[in-house]
Amino acid sequence: MSRARQPPLVTGISPKEGPAWTKVTIRGENLGTGPADLIGLSICGHNCLLTAEWMSASKIVCRVGPAKDDKGEIIVTTKSGGLGTSTVSFKLLRPERIGILDQSAVWVDEMNYYDMRTDRNKGISPLSLRPSNPLGIEIDKGKIPQKDMEVMFPGMSGDFTSEKFSATWYLIENHAGSSFDQLKIAANNLKKQASKKNEGSLAYVKGGLSTFFEAQDALAAIHQRLESDGTERVEGSMTQRLENILNRASDTADTLFQEVLGRKDKADSTRNALNVLQRFKFLFNLPLNIERNIQKGDYDVVINDYEKAKSLFGNTEVPVFKKVYAEVETRIGALRNLLLEKLLQTPSTLHDQKRYIRYLSDLHAPGDPAWQCIYAQHKWILQLMLNCRDEFISALCLHSPLPLDLEGDTRPSALGRLSHTASLKRGGSLRTPRPSTWRFETPQQVQFVEKLSDVVIGQLPNFWKLWISYVNGSLFSETGEKSGQVEKSKKNARQRQNDFKKMIEELTSRLVKLIRGALLPTTLPQGELSRYGGWENKTELSGAWLTQIIHIVRGCHDALSALEIPNDLLQVIQDLLLELRVHCLMMTLLHTTEDVKRLAEKEDWIVDNEGITNLPSQFEQCMVQMLQSLKEPLEIKPGEINHLCSVFSHNMSDLSTCSTQVFIRCLEQLSTKTDRDPDEQRLLIILSNCQYLERRTFLNLADHFEKHGLTGTEKITQVSVDTVRELDRKLFEAYIERRADPIAGSLEPGIYAGYFDWRDCQTPTGVRNYLKEALVSIITVHAEVFTVSKDLVPRVLSKIVESVADEMCRLMQCVSSFSKNGALQARLELCALRDAIAAFLNAESNASFKLALDALPQLHSGADKKLLEELLNKFKSSMQLQLTCFQPSSVQPVKR
Repeated sequence: MSRARQPPLVTGISPKEGPAWTKVTIRGENLGTGPADLIGLSICGHNCLLTAEWMSASKIVCRVGPAKDDKGEIIVTTKSGGLGTSTVSFKLLRPERIGILDQSAVWVDEMNYYDMRTDRNKGISPLSLRPSNPLGIEIDKGKIPQKDMEVMFPGMSGDFTSEKFSATWYLIENHAGSSFDQLKIAANNLKKQASKKNEGSLAYVKGGLSTFFEAQDALAAIHQRLESDGTERVEGSMTQRLENILNRASDTADTLFQEVLGRKDKADSTRNALNVLQRFKFLFNLPLNIERNIQKGDYDVVINDYEKAKSLFGNTEVPVFKKVYAEVETRIGALRNLLLEKLLQTPSTLHDQKRYIRYLSDLHAPGDPAWQCIYAQHKWILQLMLNCRDEFISALCLHSPLPLDLEGDTRPSALGRLSHTASLKRGGSLRTPRPSTWRFETPQQVQFVEKLSDVVIGQLPNFWKLWISYVNGSLFSETGEKSGQVEKSKKNARQRQNDFKKMIEELTSRLVKLIRGALLPTTLPQGELSRYGGWENKTELSGAWLTQIIHIVRGCHDALSALEIPNDLLQVIQDLLLELRVHCLMMTLLHTTEDVKRLAEKEDWIVDNEGITNLPSQFEQCMVQMLQSLKEPLEIKPGEINHLCSVFSHNMSDLSTCSTQVFIRCLEQLSTKTDRDPDEQRLLIILSNCQYLERRTFLNLADHFEKHGLTGTEKITQVSVDTVRELDRKLFEAYIERRADPIAGSLEPGIYAGYFDWRDCQTPTGVRNYLKEALVSIITVHAEVFTVSKDLVPRVLSKIVESVADEMCRLMQCVSSFSKNGALQARLELCALRDAIAAFLNAESNASFKLALDALPQLHSGADKKLLEELLNKFKSSMQLQLTCFQPSSVQPVKR
C-alpha cells in the first residue's frame, strides 16, 4: 500500500522527439494500478489522456498532441499516487507542410484550418495546403496598408503560391521587424528545405522509419484478420470490401494527379525535341542571330559564333551550308565597317575603344585601327576645347553676365569642388554642397575654366592610356603574349613617337592660351586675342572664385605632370598661378570683412535646442571659408615661389581680430533694434549667442587657425573673448535692469496695499497676494529665459532673486516696530519667498534674507511656530504647480 501511494515517476520515453501525433512509449515507476487509476497525462503541456493506453504500472502508450511548447516534461497523474514527476523530456518538432508533389511517409489529412479572413473554421482541399511560415522564423507583421503595398509593387503579390509572387513584398509584410541574424537563419532554413527535396527517397524513408514499422504492424494485423476470416472473394467479405476501398483510392489519386503528370510529360517531350533540333538550327539561324546580336551590341557573341561556324562549316562542300556560310561572311564584312565607324565616333570611352580595336583585330580588319583612333581622339579634344570657349563667348554676347551674389551660397558652393572642403556644423568642420542653382550663379569665367579642365583632365589620361596600350601591345593581348599583331603594333608605335609628342604639346599649349584669354588676356600676343580672347563682358571675380580657379589650374598642372610634359610648358602654368595667387589673397580679405558686416541682416531670431541662432555658425563659416580660401593660394606646391607666406602671415592676426570685432559690433547693433521682437527676448538671444561664441566658436576658430599653420592664435582668441565678455556684461545688466526693477518695485506697494500696518494687523491666515504676484513675475522671467536657453536660467534668476531679496531686506529694516501678528506675518512671507526660490539663492541673497529675518522679533510661543509651519505648508501645497520650475535641476550656473 505504501508503494501504491507513491507518486508516478517517468524515467524514459521513446522516441524522445517527433512531430505532433507521434506515437510514444512512456516507461517509469508507479504509473497506475490500471486504466481507471490513470487520470492525467500531459506531454509538453498538452493533455494526452484521450490517446493514452495503459499497459502496465511501468509502461503507457499514447500519441503526442500539438503542444505550444517545443520541449517539456512528461507528467503522469494517478488516483493512487497523485501528480507525478519526470526525469526526461520530449522535444516536439514543428514539421513543414507537405506539398501535393512532395514525398511523404505519412498520409496527409485534409484537415480543417482557421481562416483569418473570414474568422471561422473552413475546410480546404490538399491543393491549397501551404506552409504558414516558409522561412521558419517568427512572423512580425508590418503596419504598411495593403493599398500602399499594391502601389509600391504593381501587378505583384505577397502570396508565395502566386505566379506573381514578390519576395520583397512578403518580407515587408511578414518580417518588417526581423533582424539581420534572423533573416540569415531564414535563409539557412530555405537551404535545408531545398536540400531535403534533393536527398531523394532514402531521406524521407529514414525520417519516417517509425511510420513504416507501424504500417508493417498494421498490415500484419490485417493479414491475420484475413486468415481468420477464411474468405477470399465472397461478396461482402472483408477482403472484398478492402479491395473496393483500395480501388476507389487508386481512382481518386489518378484523377487528382493526372493533369499535373500529363503536363510534366508534355514539357519533357518538348524539351527533348528542342535539344535534338538545336544542333541543326545553329547554322541556319546564324545570319539572323548575327543581325540581332549586332543590334543588341553583343559583338563577342557574334565573333564567337563566327569562329564556331568557320571551324565547322568553313570548308564544307554541302551546297546549302556553303550558301548560308556565304551570307554569314557578308554580315561579318558589314560588321567590320560598323565597328570601324564606332571606333572613330566621338565621344567614346577608353573601354569601348579598346574593345572595338580588339574586335577589328579578331575580325582581321585592314589598316591600323589603333592609330586611326588616336589621331581622331586628338583632333576631337582640340575641337572640344575650342567649342568650350565658343559656347561661353556666345552666352556672354547673347545675355548679360550673371550677378555675383557674395551674400548667398554662391562662393561656398564653388568651394564645394575642393577636396578638402567639408560642412560647417557647430563645433564641426565645413562642408558646402552645391545648390541646384549653381550653374546660374557662378561667373562665366569660372564655369569656363572648370569645364575646360574637365575636358582636359577627363580626356588626356584616357588618351595617354590608349597610347601606352598601343605601345606595349596590350590592345591586342591582355596577357602580353607575343603574336604577329602585338609585334606589328609595337613597331608602328616606335615610328610614331614624335608625332604623338607633338599632339600632347599642342593640347597643353591650347589649354594655357585658352585660360589666359579668359583671365589674363593682356599676357597673350595681339595676334592670338581674336582666337583665345573675347571676354570683354566678363565679371570681376572674388577671392573665392579665384581660389577655385587656382585649384582647377593646379589640378590640370598635376595631370599634365603625370603625363611627363616638358618643363618649359609647365613654367607657363606656374607664372599664371603666381599672378592668380597674389590677386586672390587681396580679394579674399576684402570680401570676408564685407560678409561679416552683412551678417546682421541675416539674423532670423530663430533659436535651436541650445538657445542660439544661426548667426554664430554663419560667422564661423565666414572665417573658416576665409581660411580655406587662403589655404589654396598660400600653399606652396613644388616649383612655386615661396615669398607670399612670409609677407602675409604677420598681418593675419590683426586682420582676424578686426573681423571678430566687426561681428561683435553687429551683435551690439542687433540688441538695439526694436522693429520686430521684444527687446528683452532679443537681449536673451544675443546673450546666448555670446556664451556660445566664448565657449565654442572662438575655440573652434583657434583650432582652424592652428590647423592652417597661422601664428598669433592665442592673441586672436584672448582679444575676441575679452570683447565678447564686455558685450555680454552690458547686455546682461540691461536685461536684469528691465526685469528685476519692476518686480522689486511692486513689493512695497503690495505690502502696504489696503493701508496695511505691521503694528496693527490680524492673525495671519496665509501668504498675501503681493508675494504670489512677485513669484508669478519671477516665473514669467524663468519661462522667458528657459524658452531661449536653459543655460541662462540660473544666471538670470540668481540676479533677479538677489534684487528681490535686497528689496525685501530694505523694506523689513525700514519698519520701526512689529506687533506679534505683524512679526508672524512678515516671517511667514519671508520664509515662503526664500523657500520658493531656494534653488537660485546665492551668497548675497542669502545674506539679505538673513538680515531681513534678524530685523523681525523672534517667535517664542510654540503655537506661533506651529502656525507658521502650517501656513508655510499650506502655501507650498497651494502653489506646488507654479513653484515646480524653481526645483533644482541638473542645469548648473554659467560661471563668469
